[in-house]
Amino acid sequence: MRKVRVLVVDDSMLFRRLLAEGLQEDPMIEVVAQAADAYEARDAILQYSPDVMTLDVEMPKMDGIAFLRKLLPQYPLPVVVVSSLDVKVFEAMEAGAVDFIRKPNMANRDQVRTFLKKELGAKVKIASTVKVGGLKRVMPYPSHMAASVRSNMVVAIGASTGGTEAILEVVRQFRRDIPGVVIVQHMPPGFTQMYANRLNNQCQVAVKEAATGDRVLPGSVLIAPGDRQMRLLKVNGVYQVECRPGEKVSGHCPSVDVLFSSVAKTAKQDAVGVILTGMGGDGAKGLLEMRKAGAITIGQNEESCVVYGMPKVAYDIGAVQYQVDLSSVANKVYSVLK
Repeated sequence: MRKVRVLVVDDSMLFRRLLAEGLQEDPMIEVVAQAADAYEARDAILQYSPDVMTLDVEMPKMDGIAFLRKLLPQYPLPVVVVSSLDVKVFEAMEAGAVDFIRKPNMANRDQVRTFLKKELGAKVKIASTVKVGGLKRVMPYPSHMAASVRSNMVVAIGASTGGTEAILEVVRQFRRDIPGVVIVQHMPPGFTQMYANRLNNQCQVAVKEAATGDRVLPGSVLIAPGDRQMRLLKVNGVYQVECRPGEKVSGHCPSVDVLFSSVAKTAKQDAVGVILTGMGGDGAKGLLEMRKAGAITIGQNEESCVVYGMPKVAYDIGAVQYQVDLSSVANKVYSVLK
């Protein structure tokens, strides 16, 4: 099988070498070039035609976000952003990056080892499967949907690779009459707080990073913390969430399966489950549980996914009742809430 050809871009020579050496340990990856800034990276793309580029956000001469905006229209290329805890990473995703990963603490050898051996290579290989030029990045549009919906419902959403932008597109179309929404997006700790704040500033609904005891109320969206398993509970007749540390389930913490399974048990038929773009199968079993409990289930279609993994597994096992384009997900949610 052909190796994934990678271009590593970072202004730190030490970190570039660390990334390159770590990636080269994977027999399925070949680092074909390294670059210190956007101009070197552009030349390397033309010379080596890499399959994937890793990119730092903060760089001299031209930052990573400006580079993405100039580069991708001319040279569609899957990009994995390697960044410190910085809200700019979401600007990079909006500019066309496929995924992101948090830079490790260089003083923590175990963290660096995990980053290099488990996380970075996996992200790069997933990114290599994305057809960037074929993606439809549709900006959300104002909704003109039915005004009357059942407020006693719960909407549960799960996503992974490509999910930050997919969730934004869906949630931006929700009005304040939407029933309470709970979301798991695979994301590192710290980034979930920034992501929730970003959504809150761009959407009509109130969005926050969830904490144990938060109520699931109409017009509100709760995002699972990046290092907690989130479950739906019902206390004194009111839906709320519990967010606690736990083992990885289906390879993740937070896990979509954990959330969906709790929604199936707690809300039963009074729920809508939505599974969006992502690699792997997290969420498929939980969504099937929801459907068997009487919930309405929706899956994103292949054409609009960054990675048609999670929705495909869910569809293949019969968990998806309606399969729709990303731009139609919010409308479908509203239509089944009537």
